[in-house]
Amino acid sequence: MKSKMIAEAEGQKTYLLVLEPGEEAFSSIANFAQRETIRAASLTALGAFERATVAWFDVATKDYVKIPVAEQVEVLSLVGDIAVDDEGKSSLHAHVVLGLRDGSVKGGHLLEAIVRPTLEVTLTESPAHLRRKKRPELGIALIDPGA
Repeated sequence: MKSKMIAEAEGQKTYLLVLEPGEEAFSSIANFAQRETIRAASLTALGAFERATVAWFDVATKDYVKIPVAEQVEVLSLVGDIAVDDEGKSSLHAHVVLGLRDGSVKGGHLLEAIVRPTLEVTLTESPAHLRRKKRPELGIALIDPGA
């Protein structure tokens, strides 16, 4: 992955990340956030994957239902945020919409994806501090604006 800070103003930094073929997208973005000690950010991306796993959260079972995508797809939309988790680490949460060859789409929480040929990520870090807290009654961690 190549990265570059492309803007900085009033405590806000914007980075461009360009992932290479074969890189795993979710962990690459998450590792960048850890390495740069990013505590609050939003991100968007586009590109393509050779395969991916997305998921749908089942509120009734408090668990993710995995949706494997075992073919080349276009990343039509990838949006997400980064906040600090209960252990004090940067925590990435991303949703993706993938376009298939026949024009249909699959989407959900991005769990993992192998880049092919590229993924271009624009990540905007905020000087704010966002906290993602585990919500046992829901079975997931959510951003808590009051934390």
